[in-house]
Amino acid sequence: MAGGEIKHEIKHLWGGFWATSLGTLASRVLGLARDMATAALLGLGEGGVMDALVVAFRVPNLLRRIFGEGALAASFLPVFSAVYQRDPSQAWQLVSVLFTLLAIGLGTLVLVGEAACAAIVWFASDDAATLQLVGLTAALLPYMVFICLAAQASATLHAMLHFRWPALAPVLLNVFWLAAVWLVAPRFAPDKLAQAYAIAAAILLSGVLQFVVQLPALWGLGFRFDFNWQTTRESVRKIGRTMLPVTLGLAVTQLNTLMDSLIAWGLSAPPGTSQTIGWLGDAVSYPMQSGAAAAVYYGERFYQLPVGILGVAIATVIYPLLSRHAARGEGAQVGQDLSLGLRLVWFTALPACIGIMLVAEPLTRVLFERGAFTSDDSARAARMITGYASGVWAYCAIPVLVRGYYAVGDALTPARIGLIAVAVNLALNLILIWPLAELGLAVSTSIAAGLQVVLLTIAFSRRASRLGWSELASTVFRSALAVAAMSIVVLVVGHFFPPAADATRTQQALQLAIVIALGATTYVATAWFLRMPELAFLLRRPMRD
Repeated sequence: MAGGEIKHEIKHLWGGFWATSLGTLASRVLGLARDMATAALLGLGEGGVMDALVVAFRVPNLLRRIFGEGALAASFLPVFSAVYQRDPSQAWQLVSVLFTLLAIGLGTLVLVGEAACAAIVWFASDDAATLQLVGLTAALLPYMVFICLAAQASATLHAMLHFRWPALAPVLLNVFWLAAVWLVAPRFAPDKLAQAYAIAAAILLSGVLQFVVQLPALWGLGFRFDFNWQTTRESVRKIGRTMLPVTLGLAVTQLNTLMDSLIAWGLSAPPGTSQTIGWLGDAVSYPMQSGAAAAVYYGERFYQLPVGILGVAIATVIYPLLSRHAARGEGAQVGQDLSLGLRLVWFTALPACIGIMLVAEPLTRVLFERGAFTSDDSARAARMITGYASGVWAYCAIPVLVRGYYAVGDALTPARIGLIAVAVNLALNLILIWPLAELGLAVSTSIAAGLQVVLLTIAFSRRASRLGWSELASTVFRSALAVAAMSIVVLVVGHFFPPAADATRTQQALQLAIVIALGATTYVATAWFLRMPELAFLLRRPMRD
């Protein structure tokens, strides 16, 4: 491969990483603001409304993550790239056909879901908790049509090595959600359920706009709607054949957290009712209390921050590079590419993992403890944040590893390993919720993710391409040293300078920010002292042609 081409690819890799990371960072910061505002508005377990809202949002949000963060792009990108090289007009026809099929297929699915919700309301008209959940689910189901169309637009832009608009479009969800919480929901006080419906309406509107704002960028690249089934049929079938295994491979963590939420909602004692499980003969007490599903949501939100900024960003921008080298038959280079991705993940995700665990409790108090969100709610949410954060390194590594398999044309191995992880998570969930309550759900998901990473890494090195084990081991060792230095600083500062009992929320936030800044500075300084190449890669300027 020519030197100029290598420089060009590295330039796109570097630029794409930062465009995706910064766009995701903006979205996640706004997402944190929306969670703070929603926590103050609805609390954690008050009336079960927050539980119902977050569980209802799971289904369309799961599809967003499956499509927007991997499965569609992983199946679509190689096919689109190959067709585009032969005939750009046919490639745009493929995009047009996929837009049409997504709209029809998901629209039909929404109609079926709405009918199912109506049937459940008919048969469960005396169960307030069920009615809350089903009603909000019906309101949010149409969101998945528009958000999946937006994901298809993002996947197409990624294939064209354009990362800015796909990274910025999700910001709209948080902007509209915040507007609903601050401007619309207060008009319905004190009716918590009506306020939740106001949030649901804002979510739906944001989905429409996330699709629409990306269309000008596609138009500028040459897209024109041109439905032609005959010329695109084989390409569509090829994408369809890989979608199921790709989905199973990439969506394991999302499936596990969906499972966590459903178990948390179904096995939590409803407020104001018996503490025993009636369908088990009133002999067994509920392992969790109302608010468990909301606690799962807040715990997940914190681990999703580094996963989006680090894991998904690295996987998104490295996948085109992996695909190109695999298509050229450069197996050794594929192994080097994947090793680089894993080294970057470990270098960035390990401090995030340990850092979140160290500051989970004060962070939760500062961010959420106001309005309807009580000190007991903070303690519950902090435990969940700690449990989920222990697996951040694994959550970030999974999307990178899975894309390595897809680049070499192996979609079945990640799917098989993913099914093992789902089974392990379900088994551990049902075991650990009894002694640990909702914390058992977080611990189970982290253990399952770690097992998935180990199995994926070993299988890839044996079957596809040898990884750079010596470089990986060096990164693991030196990152661990830097994290140890960071942890010592955070613990010492927290021990000798605890927040005063009468400190205001602003003073607590300032002290927490100082602790986080000192920890991050220590980690970067130690990495610089250890001459870690990953730090140099992330800080350097893009190479010029």
